[in-house]
Amino acid sequence: MTKEEKYDLVLALTEQMKEYGNFYITDTSNLTVAKVNDIRRKCFDADIKMQVTKNSLIKKAMEAAGGDFAPIYDVLKGSSSILFSKSATAPAKLIKQLRKAGDKPVLKAAYIDSAVFIGDNQLDTLTKLKSKEQLIGEVIGLLQSPAKNVISALQSGGNTLAGLVKTLQERG
Repeated sequence: MTKEEKYDLVLALTEQMKEYGNFYITDTSNLTVAKVNDIRRKCFDADIKMQVTKNSLIKKAMEAAGGDFAPIYDVLKGSSSILFSKSATAPAKLIKQLRKAGDKPVLKAAYIDSAVFIGDNQLDTLTKLKSKEQLIGEVIGLLQSPAKNVISALQSGGNTLAGLVKTLQERG
């Protein structure tokens, strides 16, 4: 690989890190070409971009992206693949599915909306993460709940202040 090709690859990785905001670094060493191609196909089907690249280039891309990636640098050893996805949980779910058939890929690290997860033992946690949209929806639901109780109490005949208080107390 020429110096210019390496530069282009680092630039592309940097852009993907910024664009997606989520990426996973996995160990796919000792897998056959057929198995890696199968993983690539499954990644494509799950709308996940997979790139096998050198650790030094991944590190340079992280440095260029400007986030706090320092905890990830220690796991950049051996063979690494990087998975990009708009969904924070899709790569973790795919890795779990793939692991039913074998012991690879192994999760080295994940970067999800500025949070760093190190090690394969984080896989279960990553599969259970809620998306930003789900969390916002839950917060909105919690905020709407008291207002709905007041409106409901007013509509159920508690048009006086005493009736409203009584209705709200009955509902807990």
